[in-house]
Amino acid sequence: MAKHVVSWLPALLLAAALPVGASAADSGGAASKQAATASAHAGMALGAADLKTAQLHLHHVVNCLVGPSGQGFDAKAGNPCKGMGQGAITDAKGDAATEGRLDAALSRAEHGLQATTLDAAHADAQQAMNALQAR
Repeated sequence: MAKHVVSWLPALLLAAALPVGASAADSGGAASKQAATASAHAGMALGAADLKTAQLHLHHVVNCLVGPSGQGFDAKAGNPCKGMGQGAITDAKGDAATEGRLDAALSRAEHGLQATTLDAAHADAQQAMNALQAR
């Protein structure tokens, strides 16, 4: 009898782990989609012709990274990641490398929101985009 239970144990453990793995994959996918959208907006900020437009796109980066419940989220700026998840940083919890990359991008985007020149905002947008595209 014990031998019979042991033969089923690996299958039982695999079956129990599948829902957990699927859940992690879903949140990883949400984080990835939001990070890609944030990266696109960092690129738009980089290509902006004026400071106001650059900072609008940098705020889109912030909104995608922190999500609607996150610190620094501003609904008035718009949320290009609406419906994609809870914010890339929140959705990446448990993946230290990704969290670090997203935190670095957030820091640069927030810095760019305080920029007083277009060149400074462009520099921050470039650094945010680099962090978002790093693997």
